[in-house]
Amino acid sequence: MWKAFSTLLLRNKITFTTVVLILSAFMGYQASKMELSYEFAKILPDSDSTFIEYQNFKKTFGEDGSVMVMGFADKDLFQLEKFKDWQEVSKNLKNIAGVKNVLSLPTIYNLVRNDSLETFEFVPLIQDSLKTQADVDKLKNDIYALPFYEGILYNKETGANIVAITFNKKDLDSKRRLDMVKEITALGDEFAEKHQVEMHYSGMPYIRAQLMTKVSQEMSLFLGLAVLVTAIILWAFFRSFSTVFFSLITTIIGVVWSIGIMQLFGYRITALSGLIAPLVMVIGLPNCIFLINKYQNEFLKHGNKIKAIARSVETQGVTLFLANITTSIGFAVLYFTKSSMLVEFGVVASISVMTTFFITLIMIPIILNILPTPKAKYTKHQEGKRINGILNVIDRLVQNHRTAIYTISTVVAVLGIVGMKFIDMNGYVVDDLPSKDPVYTDLHFFEDNFKGVLPFEISVDTKKPNGLFADNAQAVYKVKLLQRTFEEYDIFSKPLSIVEGISFSYQAYKGGNPKFYKVPSVTDLKKLSDYQGSLKGQGNKLQSFVDSTKQTTRISYQARDIGSKKMKLLMNELRPRIDSIFDPKEYDVHVTGHSLVFLKSNDYLLSNLIESLIIEIILIAIVGIALFRSVRIILLSKLPCLIPLVITAGVMGFLDIRFKPSTILIFSIAFGISSDGTVYFLSKYRQELKKGAKSAAAAISAAIKETGLSMVYTATILFCGFAIFSASSFGGTQAMGVLVSLTLLMSMFTNLILLPAILLSIHNRTVPKELMADMDEPLVDIEEDED
Repeated sequence: MWKAFSTLLLRNKITFTTVVLILSAFMGYQASKMELSYEFAKILPDSDSTFIEYQNFKKTFGEDGSVMVMGFADKDLFQLEKFKDWQEVSKNLKNIAGVKNVLSLPTIYNLVRNDSLETFEFVPLIQDSLKTQADVDKLKNDIYALPFYEGILYNKETGANIVAITFNKKDLDSKRRLDMVKEITALGDEFAEKHQVEMHYSGMPYIRAQLMTKVSQEMSLFLGLAVLVTAIILWAFFRSFSTVFFSLITTIIGVVWSIGIMQLFGYRITALSGLIAPLVMVIGLPNCIFLINKYQNEFLKHGNKIKAIARSVETQGVTLFLANITTSIGFAVLYFTKSSMLVEFGVVASISVMTTFFITLIMIPIILNILPTPKAKYTKHQEGKRINGILNVIDRLVQNHRTAIYTISTVVAVLGIVGMKFIDMNGYVVDDLPSKDPVYTDLHFFEDNFKGVLPFEISVDTKKPNGLFADNAQAVYKVKLLQRTFEEYDIFSKPLSIVEGISFSYQAYKGGNPKFYKVPSVTDLKKLSDYQGSLKGQGNKLQSFVDSTKQTTRISYQARDIGSKKMKLLMNELRPRIDSIFDPKEYDVHVTGHSLVFLKSNDYLLSNLIESLIIEIILIAIVGIALFRSVRIILLSKLPCLIPLVITAGVMGFLDIRFKPSTILIFSIAFGISSDGTVYFLSKYRQELKKGAKSAAAAISAAIKETGLSMVYTATILFCGFAIFSASSFGGTQAMGVLVSLTLLMSMFTNLILLPAILLSIHNRTVPKELMADMDEPLVDIEEDED
């Protein structure tokens, strides 16, 4: 098969090149249309109960994560000039295209009783311009006389105050989001600079915008670093400008294809899929290395350029095909997570790995055919004394010290297992950001002054129309009791709910006296309901907390980012307390919101990524068994791939690197790539046995010396290539880069030392027959080397 392909390729170079370039131009056009994703990452599948509850909540009450907040702490805010400037900021914010509403101290409303119309009216607290300090002082007293806003817009003790900004959903889910955030922060920074205050920003729209800005910047950074680092390493190995240049160009074509594939699928760039381009760059280059190394090795044997190119394709084609299949499987298994974010990443990365392989297999031989024959100085690395000396040492270890190899491998693996017990499975909304990042520090400002900004919602369904006010408004008093229960937990902000709305209305009903900011008795509640603006009015600004049938209500909290582990424990504690207030037989009470969706998403990813890793191991083992026809050897050959994963997990435990979506991906990616080394070595070992090696020991020695060089080169590029991700500002990406690099480096040693030792130990008369069974199979045919 591969011999026929190499003949067809070399005879039709122009046709193959033209087809690749035309398709690449098309992919480049598609890639040019690629956009960032500005929507909240969808991790849970559509069938998940938490996701269904959240979607139902949004249908009834609208989005819960569409509020951006901006605030500062200043006990001298109520000075004439400063407050007027803050008022002007609020007006300018409202004029920004895409901003739906602005709520701040200068824009708040009072609820006023109108006896003639028997209604309540929302009246702006500031109706005339502020001209004197006395006007501002009066306004301050008026604001403090409205308890509804305390803990929501201002903190009397610290002097902190905020402005809450809501957006049109269409603009929020588009690239307009970034421009809106920039315009808002520009207004805030201008005010902060003038009045020497520290302005803080947060809220899900802001956090998301900042994260996507970083993703966009880092995607370009990583791609540039990948090109630079791999170019330096290629130059160090081959000392040939043409080899470096054309290897990079070939792999960059694969990168363009990866972005084009993403666009063709209708996907957008997310924090995860933004890593695909540099990943393809790093993973794709080893294909070039193996083909060029084999070409140069063959050329040194007989000096026939065409024959060397053909032999390179024939012998390395199958090996690289199998290696890329295992890597592709490592990404493809993410499909089984059923998480749209991971499915998109896995599908695109998997296809991109294979397309890059085929592009390399076509273009590199054609380029080598066009280039002049390699000069002696460009092939010296094939005879490098230092690297070959290291490989000779490895060969002696495998031949003579297998017991020591097994002992060391066992001890290291046991240490890894011990370290795994210390792994902390916990996640935070801003988990990946460094502690000094403004997004992180600003979030803590709002947590310290307003208990947090992460949406935490409770919906109460009475199961019947007007159920909220039936039976003497029993449900309303239960909501009040629930809020008292939540007051025991300091992670929750002051709520917005029907209870707060009724309390505000009752205060207005009693002439605005703050002491009447409370839920009245049943008798007064009935009188209150007669006023249209309190509970029934069409223009009521409090109606967003009650559905049109008065069957369902919401209780909106903002929560601290306490981590998925603590939040899970908290939910287990709260659930029975909620049920004790709202009998499940009479009420349907659901806790939802971004906070809970994130919690469930984190747990879902962890469990499903572990499952996908198990599926990956099984699939790669099945592929190996099908191709090499030896169950025993393939199963044992997985040990050199699994031990590095165990060691990496142990390192995570000892260094307190938490399991989270971004770090658990390490294992799927690393196992697939680590299996490449196993395929390379087994293929060469099998080839040597077919050629008639005198013994298994001789076949092992030949495999180490020939395959080892390319494996070292490949491991070096992969190590340095993944290490570039340590330059990320995202903690998870940093950890992924460092840990994948570590895993791949260890897998190089296990594949070059432990794997050959295992093969020698289990070698007997049946092994050559197993490995050589069905050697004429077209898919894996490896031709005998010619001298």
